[in-house]
Amino acid sequence: MDLPSAVNAYFKVDKGQDGDAMAQVFSTNAVVKDERSVHAGIEAIRAWWLAAKAKYHHVAEPIEMTRIGNRVSVRAEVSGRFPNSPAMLEFVFTLGSNKVTELEIR
Repeated sequence: MDLPSAVNAYFKVDKGQDGDAMAQVFSTNAVVKDERSVHAGIEAIRAWWLAAKAKYHHVAEPIEMTRIGNRVSVRAEVSGRFPNSPAMLEFVFTLGSNKVTELEIR
């Protein structure tokens, strides 16, 4: 699967524990929507991701991708320490200037 570079970077970094590397994937004013919460800005996104890693110890493996313009939707199998693991989730990225400007996880 030929993921755009910012999306590929997200899934690559997500396999580790480096919050600073994850923050670099996002634009300065990026927004993440996950579990009915909104996380705006690099520091909030970094904190969200580190908290999720600590809680779930999750790993996401992309399965398929669709792209329309600057929006990329990736279905991924997510496994970790949570009920019904693994689960199929949709990661909807909005891209700008080779960075993620918005991510919604459904």
